Amino acid sequence: MGQDIKLTASDGFQLGAYRADPSAPPKGRAKDQAKDQAKGAIVVIQEIFGVNHHIRNVCDRLAAEGYVAVAPAIFDRIEPDFTSGYSPDEIAVARKFVANPDWPAMLRDTQAAIDAVKDAGPVGIIGFCLGGSVAYAAATKLTGLKAAVGYYGGAIVRFADDKPTVPTQLHFGEKDAGIPLTDVETIKAKRPDVEILIYPGAQHGFGCDERASYDQPSADLAWTRSLAFFAQHLR
Repeated sequence: MGQDIKLTASDGFQLGAYRADPSAPPKGRAKDQAKDQAKGAIVVIQEIFGVNHHIRNVCDRLAAEGYVAVAPAIFDRIEPDFTSGYSPDEIAVARKFVANPDWPAMLRDTQAAIDAVKDAGPVGIIGFCLGGSVAYAAATKLTGLKAAVGYYGGAIVRFADDKPTVPTQLHFGEKDAGIPLTDVETIKAKRPDVEILIYPGAQHGFGCDERASYDQPSADLAWTRSLAFFAQHLR
Protein backbone atom coordinates (compact mmCIF):
# COMPACT_ATOMS: atom_id res chain seq x y z
CA MET A 1 0.00 0.00 0.00
CA GLY A 2 2.86 2.39 0.81
CA GLN A 3 6.10 3.66 -0.65
CA ASP A 4 9.43 4.99 0.54
CA ILE A 5 9.86 8.74 0.03
CA LYS A 6 12.26 11.52 0.97
CA LEU A 7 11.54 14.52 3.19
CA THR A 8 13.56 17.71 3.61
CA ALA A 9 13.80 19.35 7.03
CA SER A 10 14.09 23.09 7.64
CA ASP A 11 17.89 22.82 8.00
CA GLY A 12 18.17 21.13 4.59
CA PHE A 13 18.68 17.62 5.93
CA GLN A 14 17.07 14.91 3.82
CA LEU A 15 15.56 11.93 5.59
CA GLY A 16 13.65 8.89 4.51
CA ALA A 17 10.01 8.19 5.25
CA TYR A 18 7.29 5.66 4.54
CA ARG A 19 4.03 6.99 3.10
CA ALA A 20 0.75 5.14 2.67
CA ASP A 21 -2.21 6.67 0.83
CA PRO A 22 -5.85 5.73 1.35
CA SER A 23 -6.18 3.88 -1.95
CA ALA A 24 -4.83 3.73 -5.43
CA PRO A 25 -6.48 6.35 -7.64
CA PRO A 26 -9.32 4.99 -9.75
CA LYS A 27 -8.45 4.32 -13.36
CA GLY A 28 -8.26 7.53 -15.31
CA ARG A 29 -7.86 9.75 -12.24
CA ALA A 30 -4.70 11.51 -11.18
CA LYS A 31 -3.21 10.74 -7.79
CA ASP A 32 -3.79 14.29 -6.57
CA GLN A 33 -7.50 13.88 -7.34
CA ALA A 34 -7.64 10.69 -5.26
CA LYS A 35 -5.81 12.52 -2.48
CA ASP A 36 -8.77 14.87 -2.25
CA GLN A 37 -10.83 11.94 -0.99
CA ALA A 38 -8.66 11.48 2.13
CA LYS A 39 -10.09 12.30 5.55
CA GLY A 40 -6.84 14.08 6.36
CA ALA A 41 -3.33 12.98 7.23
CA ILE A 42 -1.57 11.40 10.20
CA VAL A 43 2.15 11.52 10.93
CA VAL A 44 3.35 8.29 12.58
CA ILE A 45 6.40 8.51 14.83
CA GLN A 46 8.48 5.38 15.38
CA GLU A 47 9.64 3.55 18.46
CA ILE A 48 13.40 3.20 18.97
CA PHE A 49 13.33 0.44 16.33
CA GLY A 50 13.11 2.68 13.28
CA VAL A 51 10.49 2.73 10.56
CA ASN A 52 10.21 -1.04 10.76
CA HIS A 53 7.50 -3.52 9.82
CA HIS A 54 5.31 -2.52 12.77
CA ILE A 55 5.40 1.20 12.00
CA ARG A 56 4.76 0.58 8.31
CA ASN A 57 1.81 -1.58 9.29
CA VAL A 58 0.44 1.26 11.43
CA CYS A 59 0.66 3.54 8.37
CA ASP A 60 -1.10 0.96 6.22
CA ARG A 61 -3.88 0.57 8.79
CA LEU A 62 -4.40 4.32 8.93
CA ALA A 63 -4.48 4.48 5.14
CA ALA A 64 -7.15 1.77 5.18
CA GLU A 65 -9.15 4.08 7.46
CA GLY A 66 -8.95 6.87 4.88
CA TYR A 67 -5.93 8.89 6.03
CA VAL A 68 -2.70 9.73 4.27
CA ALA A 69 -0.08 8.36 6.68
CA VAL A 70 3.63 9.16 6.76
CA ALA A 71 6.36 7.89 9.10
CA PRO A 72 9.57 9.95 9.05
CA ALA A 73 12.81 8.08 9.75
CA ILE A 74 13.89 10.25 12.68
CA PHE A 75 17.10 8.25 13.24
CA ASP A 76 18.42 8.94 9.73
CA ARG A 77 20.68 11.68 11.10
CA ILE A 78 22.43 9.04 13.19
CA GLU A 79 22.18 5.90 11.05
CA PRO A 80 20.29 6.08 7.74
CA ASP A 81 17.70 3.37 7.10
CA PHE A 82 18.05 1.81 10.55
CA THR A 83 15.36 -0.73 11.41
CA SER A 84 15.20 -3.38 14.08
CA GLY A 85 13.12 -6.21 15.44
CA TYR A 86 12.32 -6.90 19.09
CA SER A 87 14.71 -9.59 20.27
CA PRO A 88 16.68 -8.78 23.45
CA ASP A 89 19.85 -8.25 21.42
CA GLU A 90 18.08 -5.95 18.96
CA ILE A 91 16.51 -3.97 21.79
CA ALA A 92 19.95 -3.49 23.36
CA VAL A 93 21.33 -2.11 20.07
CA ALA A 94 18.34 0.19 19.51
CA ARG A 95 18.71 1.77 22.96
CA LYS A 96 21.91 3.50 21.82
CA PHE A 97 19.83 5.91 19.73
CA VAL A 98 18.17 7.38 22.81
CA ALA A 99 21.15 7.56 25.15
CA ASN A 100 21.30 11.30 24.38
CA PRO A 101 18.34 12.14 22.14
CA ASP A 102 18.48 15.24 19.96
CA TRP A 103 14.93 16.45 20.51
CA PRO A 104 15.20 19.60 18.35
CA ALA A 105 16.45 17.53 15.39
CA MET A 106 13.67 14.95 15.79
CA LEU A 107 11.12 17.75 15.92
CA ARG A 108 12.56 19.37 12.79
CA ASP A 109 12.17 16.06 10.99
CA THR A 110 8.65 15.64 12.37
CA GLN A 111 7.74 19.12 11.13
CA ALA A 112 9.02 18.12 7.68
CA ALA A 113 6.58 15.18 7.73
CA ILE A 114 3.68 17.42 8.81
CA ASP A 115 4.46 19.87 6.02
CA ALA A 116 4.70 17.06 3.45
CA VAL A 117 1.11 15.89 4.00
CA LYS A 118 -0.75 19.07 4.96
CA ASP A 119 -2.25 19.32 1.47
CA ALA A 120 -4.26 16.16 2.23
CA GLY A 121 -6.35 17.97 4.85
CA PRO A 122 -6.16 18.36 8.64
CA VAL A 123 -3.07 16.66 10.10
CA GLY A 124 -2.79 14.57 13.26
CA ILE A 125 0.17 12.81 14.82
CA ILE A 126 0.51 9.46 16.58
CA GLY A 127 3.64 8.06 18.19
CA PHE A 128 4.74 4.97 20.08
CA CYS A 129 7.38 4.61 22.81
CA LEU A 130 9.98 7.28 21.90
CA GLY A 131 7.50 8.40 19.28
CA GLY A 132 4.86 8.91 21.96
CA SER A 133 7.13 11.46 23.59
CA VAL A 134 7.91 13.08 20.24
CA ALA A 135 4.17 13.29 19.45
CA TYR A 136 3.53 15.05 22.76
CA ALA A 137 6.42 17.48 22.19
CA ALA A 138 5.13 18.12 18.67
CA ALA A 139 1.72 18.99 20.10
CA THR A 140 3.37 21.67 22.24
CA LYS A 141 5.93 23.08 19.81
CA LEU A 142 5.14 22.41 16.14
CA THR A 143 2.75 23.97 13.67
CA GLY A 144 0.16 22.48 11.37
CA LEU A 145 -1.34 19.87 13.69
CA LYS A 146 -4.99 19.43 14.71
CA ALA A 147 -4.66 16.48 17.15
CA ALA A 148 -2.01 14.33 18.83
CA VAL A 149 -2.00 10.80 20.23
CA GLY A 150 0.87 9.29 22.21
CA TYR A 151 1.41 5.70 23.31
CA TYR A 152 3.63 4.96 26.33
CA GLY A 153 6.00 7.89 25.92
CA GLY A 154 8.51 7.75 28.75
CA ALA A 155 9.75 11.34 28.39
CA ILE A 156 6.29 12.94 28.47
CA VAL A 157 6.55 13.47 32.22
CA ARG A 158 9.60 15.68 31.59
CA PHE A 159 7.63 17.80 29.11
CA ALA A 160 4.39 17.95 31.10
CA ASP A 161 4.81 21.61 32.02
CA ASP A 162 4.44 22.39 28.30
CA LYS A 163 0.83 22.82 27.25
CA PRO A 164 -0.30 21.19 23.99
CA THR A 165 -1.82 23.60 21.51
CA VAL A 166 -4.06 20.87 20.02
CA PRO A 167 -6.32 18.18 21.57
CA THR A 168 -4.06 15.43 22.92
CA GLN A 169 -4.73 11.85 24.00
CA LEU A 170 -2.20 9.64 25.83
CA HIS A 171 -2.18 5.87 26.40
CA PHE A 172 -0.22 4.10 29.16
CA GLY A 173 0.05 0.52 30.40
CA GLU A 174 -0.61 -0.02 34.10
CA LYS A 175 2.33 -2.45 34.37
CA ASP A 176 4.83 -0.51 32.24
CA ALA A 177 8.20 -1.18 33.91
CA GLY A 178 9.69 1.97 32.40
CA ILE A 179 6.85 4.41 33.11
CA PRO A 180 5.66 4.18 36.71
CA LEU A 181 2.08 5.17 37.45
CA THR A 182 3.48 7.97 39.62
CA ASP A 183 4.75 9.56 36.39
CA VAL A 184 1.32 9.16 34.79
CA GLU A 185 -0.30 10.77 37.82
CA THR A 186 2.17 13.66 37.58
CA ILE A 187 1.18 14.19 33.95
CA LYS A 188 -2.49 14.05 34.92
CA ALA A 189 -2.00 16.63 37.64
CA LYS A 190 -0.07 19.01 35.41
CA ARG A 191 -2.17 18.49 32.30
CA PRO A 192 -5.86 18.17 33.14
CA ASP A 193 -6.49 19.37 29.59
CA VAL A 194 -5.06 16.11 28.17
CA GLU A 195 -7.05 12.88 27.89
CA ILE A 196 -5.02 10.17 29.68
CA LEU A 197 -6.00 6.51 29.45
CA ILE A 198 -4.51 3.65 31.48
CA TYR A 199 -4.80 -0.02 30.47
CA PRO A 200 -5.02 -2.48 33.40
CA GLY A 201 -2.34 -5.15 33.34
CA ALA A 202 -0.76 -3.82 30.14
CA GLN A 203 3.01 -3.49 29.81
CA HIS A 204 5.24 -1.20 27.76
CA GLY A 205 4.71 -1.77 24.05
CA PHE A 206 1.29 -3.34 24.55
CA GLY A 207 0.09 -1.94 21.23
CA CYS A 208 2.65 -3.76 19.04
CA ASP A 209 1.69 -7.27 17.95
CA GLU A 210 5.35 -8.10 17.26
CA ARG A 211 6.44 -7.59 20.86
CA ALA A 212 6.30 -10.09 23.70
CA SER A 213 4.40 -7.47 25.72
CA TYR A 214 1.56 -7.28 23.18
CA ASP A 215 -1.85 -7.17 24.87
CA GLN A 216 -4.54 -7.58 22.23
CA PRO A 217 -7.58 -6.40 24.25
CA SER A 218 -5.72 -3.27 25.36
CA ALA A 219 -4.28 -2.70 21.89
CA ASP A 220 -7.67 -3.04 20.21
CA LEU A 221 -9.31 -0.67 22.69
CA ALA A 222 -6.52 1.90 22.40
CA TRP A 223 -6.68 1.77 18.60
CA THR A 224 -10.45 2.23 18.60
CA ARG A 225 -10.09 5.19 20.94
CA SER A 226 -7.32 6.69 18.81
CA LEU A 227 -9.37 6.45 15.62
CA ALA A 228 -12.38 7.99 17.34
CA PHE A 229 -10.19 10.82 18.62
CA PHE A 230 -8.86 11.54 15.14
CA ALA A 231 -12.35 11.30 13.64
CA GLN A 232 -13.50 13.94 16.13
CA HIS A 233 -10.64 16.40 15.65
CA LEU A 234 -9.42 15.96 12.07
CA ARG A 235 -12.27 17.77 10.34
